[in-house]
Amino acid sequence: MPNILLTRIDNRLIHGQVATQWSGTLGANLILVANDKVSEDKVRQGLMDMAAPAGVATRYFSLQKTIDIIHKAADRQKIFIIVETPEDVLALVEGGVPITKVNIGNMHMAEGKRQVATTVAVDDRDIEAFKKLQEKGVDLQIQRVPSTSVEDISKLFK
Repeated sequence: MPNILLTRIDNRLIHGQVATQWSGTLGANLILVANDKVSEDKVRQGLMDMAAPAGVATRYFSLQKTIDIIHKAADRQKIFIIVETPEDVLALVEGGVPITKVNIGNMHMAEGKRQVATTVAVDDRDIEAFKKLQEKGVDLQIQRVPSTSVEDISKLFK
């Protein structure tokens, strides 16, 4: 069983906040970005590597590759998965990745979305994915950084 400490939805993926605060708080030694586009974009990977804390490995896998190899992770790997959207988390869960807790960190405002929390904007597709994740027993939490309070997830469904 892979040692997945947390899965975070953050459309910025790896950036200073994730790298310093979340990785340190979790005690992660591997940040796995599960994203189809980034898995093929060496420039973005290089930029994210610069934001990753020293001593923490990074991997950039497509969603399918994550599904295919996550169960081969060594016990010593303390994995922090970062994805871009709720649909990405749902694809991983439906693909058999044992995700039990999701941190909803940053979902930017965009056309067709509505702001529901400090740093979270959702549309109907996002809400549908969150509902399916809840039905599968995944614990959802809205929390920007470890030092801030967890926000009420009922906001997601209004």
